[in-house]
Amino acid sequence: QVQLVESGGGLVQAGGSLRLSCTASGIIFSINIMGWYRQAPGKQRELVARILTTGSTNYADSVKGRFTISRDNAKNTVYLQMNSLRPEDTAVYYCNAVDRSTTISSWGQGTQVTVSS
Repeated sequence: QVQLVESGGGLVQAGGSLRLSCTASGIIFSINIMGWYRQAPGKQRELVARILTTGSTNYADSVKGRFTISRDNAKNTVYLQMNSLRPEDTAVYYCNAVDRSTTISSWGQGTQVTVSS
């Protein structure tokens, strides 16, 4: 079982930056994909960005050019650097890890990001 702990959320003005961190513990050797999802009030949870152990990345179109996902395998940590934040980025951000063998997803508890206009 994998445990994920997020940090780094908060309140920021539009145009500002935040960096989210997510550290994995437990049975982590089989994690293949780590990523960030977000869920705004009244909306479905959506993929923001993800990164494979190979370093390959995927981004939602809405964050391309503004957000950067990175991974420190030695620290079992994934980061999401968010620049040029917009009010529409306001949401609870969740860390996600996928097991390569079972494809089971593990989720963090979520961290609130609020962007004021």
